[in-house]
Amino acid sequence: MTRIVEQRVEQLVVRAAELAERRWRGLVWLTGEANACCHAALALWQAGAWQAPLWVASEAPPVLRLADCLAAGSARTRLGGEQDLLVVDAVSEGAGFDPDAFGALAGTLRAGGLLVLMTPPVWGERPDADYVRLAEHPFRPEQLTARYLKRLAGLLGAAPEVIRWPVDDEPLLPLLPAPARSPVPPFADADCLTVDQAEAVARLVRQRRRRPLVITADRGRGKSAALGIACARLLAAGEPEILVTAPRPAAVESLFRRLEVLCPAGQRQGLVFMLDERRVRFVAPDELTRLAREGEAGGAGARLLVDEAAAIPTALLGEWLTVFPRIAFATTVHGYEGSGRGFAVRFLERLSREAPQWQGLHLSEPIRWAADDPVEGLVDRLLLLDAEPAPAPAPASSSVSPVWQRLLPDELADDEPRLRALFGLLVQAHYRTTPADLRRLLDGPGVGIGALVADKTPVGVVLTGDEGGFDLELAERVARGERRPRGHLMAQSLAAHAGCREALTARLRRVVRIAVAASHRRGGLGRRLIEAEVARARHEGIDLLGSSFGAEPGLIAFWRSLGFVTLRLGLTRETATGEHALMVARPLTEHGKALASALTARFQRALPGLLAFELCELEPEIAAALLAEGGRPALDAGDRRDVEDVAFARREPALARPALQALVRDALARGVPAGNEPLCLLVAWGFQGRSAAWLATRLGVSGRREVTARLRQATAALIKG
Repeated sequence: MTRIVEQRVEQLVVRAAELAERRWRGLVWLTGEANACCHAALALWQAGAWQAPLWVASEAPPVLRLADCLAAGSARTRLGGEQDLLVVDAVSEGAGFDPDAFGALAGTLRAGGLLVLMTPPVWGERPDADYVRLAEHPFRPEQLTARYLKRLAGLLGAAPEVIRWPVDDEPLLPLLPAPARSPVPPFADADCLTVDQAEAVARLVRQRRRRPLVITADRGRGKSAALGIACARLLAAGEPEILVTAPRPAAVESLFRRLEVLCPAGQRQGLVFMLDERRVRFVAPDELTRLAREGEAGGAGARLLVDEAAAIPTALLGEWLTVFPRIAFATTVHGYEGSGRGFAVRFLERLSREAPQWQGLHLSEPIRWAADDPVEGLVDRLLLLDAEPAPAPAPASSSVSPVWQRLLPDELADDEPRLRALFGLLVQAHYRTTPADLRRLLDGPGVGIGALVADKTPVGVVLTGDEGGFDLELAERVARGERRPRGHLMAQSLAAHAGCREALTARLRRVVRIAVAASHRRGGLGRRLIEAEVARARHEGIDLLGSSFGAEPGLIAFWRSLGFVTLRLGLTRETATGEHALMVARPLTEHGKALASALTARFQRALPGLLAFELCELEPEIAAALLAEGGRPALDAGDRRDVEDVAFARREPALARPALQALVRDALARGVPAGNEPLCLLVAWGFQGRSAAWLATRLGVSGRREVTARLRQATAALIKG
């Protein structure tokens, strides 16, 4: 290490000590040529007595231990850990800036720590290596724009709290205020680090039956540790078992660490902590759902703690709510795991209906750093982790009706308030919006952005992506499973699963996201957004306008009302939503009409068989909604006699199944709603082959005889209806 580098590094080590006095952290923006930046960062690494330093790069320097190095794609494995030094390599060949990894790992940096971001001296002139994930066929990474990186460079250059270090010059250190000396107010709980955390623990320990608790917090507020402290106290009080779940085991690592500290007599074995015969056990969400459905989890006295609930499908959260009398949901309000705002939209409305006595608690005081830490606010601004929709005028008070506008990424990249408002709208409406979605918004190829704007404020937004347009040879190879070009989710799925080569050669446009401000929902704005996209796509010669989403009765009804038809339903539930992925489309050209007609006919032909086998556990309401698109079969005299014999005589329903299936389709064609209970009962029995035990549970009756009686009543109701 040269003397000049030593002196520069020493300045940063001293600055880290000064930050520690204030319980602050620092961001060092190290710019220059790749080898020089890595040499300088290694000098800093070796100069300080850093605890658990971490180097994030596609290829780490050979002089470092493998345990101290991490590929950006593995960032989530370090959640729950703590670092004093974090080096992010976005300058070396093959390296790039991963927004999700940066957001995740920044939260592991504790007070007095330094986050060193290495970039080229002029950042944002061209895409970096991480843009390979954005480069959908036929684009190459170097063909994309780099608006996102340019925006980051502009924000870093304008932020006074950033330590700027051009590698060939002295670090530019911001002036620091005098360290705060205000004493920390004492509080009664010695195991907790803040009053907020102590209140969360107390609420968890004294939680009553059928009083769900929702704990929300920004990052670094100690919510997971609070769950661990509460577990320790519940075990000490004699609780036999506490189940915990989260999107991934790493999310509850701090929970188990607190248990080990507070219960030294206990023993941890992987994801189970034992204290005598009592235990805390982690169960993955899908396994927990299986156990609950089979009656092996839940029931009287059972307790479940759900961490990072915003990143778990709301359908699963709802199931757990019904089987665990004591349940607590903890979630990050803004962050890499998913948006707590979307969690509020998608789940808390249901919680209010089914458990109106639920309680909420928000943790605001940070634990790993001071409340005025400069890095937290800076990272939030860079990644828009704290994005909120702009206050929207109430529909009645707005001077004008919302106007549709097409927004261009170039304009948004140069208009930070507008970008923040638009992205905040997406965050509020979708629970899995992540930092990488902002980069896709600004630089993704084929991205279209439409908005409804009232008084200069976006109150609705729709994002689209273009797909298809493959040549015949490539389409054939994709359909045979020999190629998988990046992107084109809908077109490739239709080719791979429905054998439709034309879906790849045609021009498709997929609605990726649609969001409406909470104050303007149920006012027809979603319909206006889609109709505007229909008009634009038709003008541009697009064959099909489509969408893919988790199959849910309300969403199916929305898209059907706009003229969209079902093309495909996934056979398994999506990990992200807990629902089956449904693909719908609206044809816009003659070619599109022929393509949609062929795909819907194929789907409807396969649907009865799928419902009897692969989709036998699909919700009957969804099955009914899909069957409603299949047309109206003719009920001949024989069919009518069969259904009347079931309804009004003693005919065994199983012997008239084809006639009862025809009756269901006839009822749907007559306008009987897909959620009609008699109709759903006949769908579950007649199309899905649900067992008598399952039907009895759904109906709340005791056995086969009563189930048969209800089937007769349902048949009579549909005949009369």
